[in-house]
Amino acid sequence: MVDINLTTHDKIVNIQRLLDEQQANLFKEEYLKLHIFEQAQIFTSLNQNQRARVYRYLTSKEVGDMFNAFEGPAEDVVEYFKEMPTKYVGEVIYEMYTDNAVDILAYAEPQDLAKYLLYVPEKEANEIRQLLHYDNKTAGAIMSTEYMTISSDQTVKNALHAVKKEALDAETIYYIYVISDSNKLEGVLTLRYLLTNEDETCINKIMSTPVMSVSVNDKQEEVAQIIRDYNFLALPVTNDKGELLGIINVDDVIDVIDEESAEDYSHLAGVDVEDKRSKPLQAAFNRLPWTFGLLFLSLLTVIVMYAYRYMIVKETTPVIFIVMVMGVAGNAGTQSLAVAMRRLSDKEDTYTFLRLIMGELIAGVVVGIFAGIIFAIFTGQWLHNYVLGIALGIAMILSILIANLLGCVVPWILDHLRIDFSGIPGTLIAILSNFFSILIYFGIIQVFFKLFKM
Repeated sequence: MVDINLTTHDKIVNIQRLLDEQQANLFKEEYLKLHIFEQAQIFTSLNQNQRARVYRYLTSKEVGDMFNAFEGPAEDVVEYFKEMPTKYVGEVIYEMYTDNAVDILAYAEPQDLAKYLLYVPEKEANEIRQLLHYDNKTAGAIMSTEYMTISSDQTVKNALHAVKKEALDAETIYYIYVISDSNKLEGVLTLRYLLTNEDETCINKIMSTPVMSVSVNDKQEEVAQIIRDYNFLALPVTNDKGELLGIINVDDVIDVIDEESAEDYSHLAGVDVEDKRSKPLQAAFNRLPWTFGLLFLSLLTVIVMYAYRYMIVKETTPVIFIVMVMGVAGNAGTQSLAVAMRRLSDKEDTYTFLRLIMGELIAGVVVGIFAGIIFAIFTGQWLHNYVLGIALGIAMILSILIANLLGCVVPWILDHLRIDFSGIPGTLIAILSNFFSILIYFGIIQVFFKLFKM
């Protein structure tokens, strides 16, 4: 018997042991007692021989349910499909929710896809083919075709009978959609509302209208925003004629939000943080374009330092503090970039560019003054030269201010030019802020040296 207090590692070891010992009945009993999420986790830890036994011991429905909860890369499931008999794959696909199956089959080779769909009932196979044709990142690509529908002229009693009959095939039954004979979306009501009304009440008397829906070609980010704003559990998807094509569930939206977050991290770092399967050499080549570009931009900083080489040789003391100024300014620029990207990517955000600039200016001034005063006191006390300390403090203030402005101005300019600003890594802003920091730093030091004959 599965002990709920066992760790995931213990459960994995137990399941692997049962498979190695080919105890089919005991394996099936223990495995199916686990939550399907745990089943999927354990499945990924099995070797090919163990997986082959899983395909023999479990029915296609049991494997399909497990793949519905699979959180790993869809490409992995495509590879698992290649290990199974083709007919078995078709049966597994049929048992899965259509949207989940489509997410996986999008990565299958065309010839493999064609073979699999031969063993899927024609109606479901056509639905899968249709969903695969929708553009990636659109509502159509993540919608499910398993949902509950009733007609407006039905009574509550008849509607409940229909719900009971179709409930097992639907991915969610919380929302029940009312459609016309031509499949146009007319209304919606919840299962709770249906259960709490009199049996003889007509559906058109209690359904909610109009229904908030999204177009099949709407961006997934827009769909996610609507579900997040209105706290929907699902959202209907229609075509230009208002015909109901599918629904998008909140769990699919969570995946979209997770992908957005991963993309944001990737862009800020200049790498693909979701690429868990890339080999070291492949990862290196993927990073080379940004590396070479940033290397070229870094030469600007070298040129500035070269221009001040005589002052650096003559007065070495200020040089030791340049790293602090560059580090603090670079961090400020990256923070400003994160805020600006969030504001600009959120279409519901009413922030104007002027408000964004003013906000970052104020933030830059406040942070810069505090950091500059502390820096001036520290360096002045340490060097016993408060004039130089004041110069360094002013350089710190201006460097932070410029870095803050760069962080919000650069993505805004790209957005204004209709260029994807999300590809800006934080290192780009850091290098630009380093360039201006050094320019400001040595410029102010040079002015103070001339004014105070230091």
